[in-house]
Amino acid sequence: MQRREFFKTSIVASAAILGTNLAAGETHQPKVGQKVSDMAFPEKRPMITYSDRPPLLESTRATFARGITQNDEFFVRWHLPDIPTHIDLDSYTIKIDGLVEKELKITLKELKNDYEQVEVTAVLQCGGNSRSAFTPIPGGIQWGSGAMGCAKWKGVRLSDLLNKAGLKKNAHWIGFNGLEKAAYYKTPNFVRELELTELDDHVIVAYQMNDEDLPYLNGFPLRLVLPGYYSDSWVKMLSNITVTDKYKSLFFMDMAYRVPDNETEGETPEHHAKTTKPITHMNVKSVIGYPENGMKIYHNSHIVVRGVAFDDGHGIRKVMISTDEGKTWEEALLKQENGRYAFTEFRYAYKPTEYGELKIMAKAINRLGDEQPLAKDIPWNHGGYKYNGIDVITVEVV
Repeated sequence: MQRREFFKTSIVASAAILGTNLAAGETHQPKVGQKVSDMAFPEKRPMITYSDRPPLLESTRATFARGITQNDEFFVRWHLPDIPTHIDLDSYTIKIDGLVEKELKITLKELKNDYEQVEVTAVLQCGGNSRSAFTPIPGGIQWGSGAMGCAKWKGVRLSDLLNKAGLKKNAHWIGFNGLEKAAYYKTPNFVRELELTELDDHVIVAYQMNDEDLPYLNGFPLRLVLPGYYSDSWVKMLSNITVTDKYKSLFFMDMAYRVPDNETEGETPEHHAKTTKPITHMNVKSVIGYPENGMKIYHNSHIVVRGVAFDDGHGIRKVMISTDEGKTWEEALLKQENGRYAFTEFRYAYKPTEYGELKIMAKAINRLGDEQPLAKDIPWNHGGYKYNGIDVITVEVV
């Protein structure tokens, strides 16, 4: 039996034992109950840890009871294991080359003193966030719901740097490379590309996060900030920006971070889509930060359900809450003060009147009318990307 067939068989068998019905290609809720590590990485509190080389750290659900994610609990996702352990800021530069009138090597001091400083508050989310909700389980990190965060980023507009270098007439694509490297020399570097048409004034090269220097594990000293896009394009430890006339074939563009190129962006485990497209803009999503799964809450007590919602920048119009498994929905109160790319905080006051298990559901609706679907209605894809099912937490009323 091949490894893939073994895992598919094991999952179906486990579902039968547990009395659930997980048909191939279905989705359910992301996994819960992951253990927080006993150890903490530098500049981080103990977090859910999947790997230490490269560092892969997930935020706990409680993180999302507020709109700004603290630096020390912000998730971490690196792709390659060889990350510099020391950076000399006196010699560090970011290079801009390719189809430009003048190649630049910009120091951090020049970046901070010679260009207009700007800020944007934006959500950073891994494209594989909540991957563990898909069945059969796709390859990759089995994230729960915590591979995301929202921060205030400060830096310089990318367009200002490109204008300083001067773009040639045939400039069309921009490639971004950072300092992380593979342990094996044949492994491709993590390079991402964007079309010039994708850039606006919100795209920045950032050196600060929540009014502090970028944490080392979140891309110190510079990273690309691309609001509204999934995090695979937010290159960390940014070292080089290269302008080209044509798209350059790259592993992390042509093979990874892609979904089926069809109307549903879906496929089946048995029949993968023949054509795919890169993931770019985030879809609408919400996560309940409080209460958490497994909590006990008191009968007839007053609780406030809290969480966050976001999309790719169109803005959240409503967050709806259900306490009767989706039969009826009521509108939560929203707090929107950090801009359209940021988390929208929501609050919903509730008084549990029945004892026993209680499911609380949250779904966000953006200003375009896009609405979070039920988990069962999300098409499967073999990369486990872009999961945004209605969030469900289960508590016990005592």
